[in-house]
Amino acid sequence: MTASPTELKLVAPDRLRIVWTDGQVREYSVRELREQCPCASCRERRMAPPPPPTTLTVLSPAETQPLRIAAMTPSGRYAYSIDFSDGHDTGIYTLELLRELGSEASS
Repeated sequence: MTASPTELKLVAPDRLRIVWTDGQVREYSVRELREQCPCASCRERRMAPPPPPTTLTVLSPAETQPLRIAAMTPSGRYAYSIDFSDGHDTGIYTLELLRELGSEASS
């Protein structure tokens, strides 16, 4: 049986803490969660070759603001959907993925 979250808490505007049923406590930077988004478009972007160094990226107004978690809701009993302040909301983070990301923290 997979451990499941017993507590989700923003410990800072840019840090999420999850306490798991087996007692493990993990912390995640919001940036790490966003960069590791498991949705198809994000996976494709990570797999694509990097753009030429002379390419400039055009940012939306939301992307120029500090990245935050706007909402986090369960998807069944196996995952969470995270809505980010940059407007991205299509990633479904399985419990297994959340256990791989972040780092162990003291309780």
